[in-house]
Amino acid sequence: MVTVGIDPHKHVHVAVVIGADGRRVSRPLTVKNDAALIGVLLKWIRSIADGTPVTWAIEDGRGFARRLADSLLLAGHKVVWVPTRLMAAHRKLHAATGSKSDPVDAVAVAHAAIATPGLDRHRIDERVRELRVLVDLRADLVRRRTMVINQVKAYTHLWLDHTPGDLTRQPGMTSLTTLLDTTETSAHVRRVLVEMVTEIAELNERVRGLEATIRELVSPLAPALLEITGISHVSAAVLLAEIGDITRFTSSAKLARYTGCAPIPVYSSDKERHRLHRGGNRRLNSVLYTAAIVQKRFHPGARALLARHEPPKGARGARRILQRHLIDVIHRAMTRDRASWQHHVTRHQLAA
Repeated sequence: MVTVGIDPHKHVHVAVVIGADGRRVSRPLTVKNDAALIGVLLKWIRSIADGTPVTWAIEDGRGFARRLADSLLLAGHKVVWVPTRLMAAHRKLHAATGSKSDPVDAVAVAHAAIATPGLDRHRIDERVRELRVLVDLRADLVRRRTMVINQVKAYTHLWLDHTPGDLTRQPGMTSLTTLLDTTETSAHVRRVLVEMVTEIAELNERVRGLEATIRELVSPLAPALLEITGISHVSAAVLLAEIGDITRFTSSAKLARYTGCAPIPVYSSDKERHRLHRGGNRRLNSVLYTAAIVQKRFHPGARALLARHEPPKGARGARRILQRHLIDVIHRAMTRDRASWQHHVTRHQLAA
């Protein structure tokens, strides 16, 4: 049996194979985090393992390595998550004093997996995976739609009077079509504009179809989450897709750090203050920002909290406090929803 330790990063992953005796079996492999990633890794490990069982141990950075873990699991391999603190302890134990590099970290990940048989195994919840695929596709379509709309605005000189959102609704599309019909342009320019308008209409239809499907899937999965002001069906789907199993965050403080909403303490001249956390999952941070803006308009409790904190903290500081408070609310709601999932599965098993 061999264990593959992986140190995941945004652009590349570093993998090292460790044998059952704890010795390195191969040279480290650095592979790009792109569409060819899984094929390269599987071809590489087949040439080394020679049919022996393989355990893939990945440092617990699921934002970078989640898709890799999904692909390995779907390919029939065992995948375990190694907590960062556990990896760091084995790095100190096995590495030379003061040494730190990606191959060293990958070796420490593998050693930690070998020494700790009860690590959390990666599993795929098909309901969450469906939402993940849908929200990713919707995000890609929205980016494409915005790009085409901005091009149309530039070609038709509409940027002073219209926003991209105007062309996501039928009245805006109708006014644009009327403008094209009444404006004299060359045949080639008109053909390009008509094709772009047609593409915008098709993208609008596809986005609305995805949103309807997302609404249908997420409603029974997140009833408590959807009760929160500012959390739409799409926002709830993004939260479920990016977070997955909420129980991996044992407290809302850990979730706040993961989402980039945990203020970082800064001490200077015996004065305690906090600065903005610029890390974390920016997709989740965007959802929380939107929820805070909506609550500022429609939620009396949120308005009271902002009014209390704006004088000493300023508008931005007060909004960040609201986002941190929202993390507590979202963590509780997702925990309740997750418990209802497990209760439903248990009842289904008993009925069977």
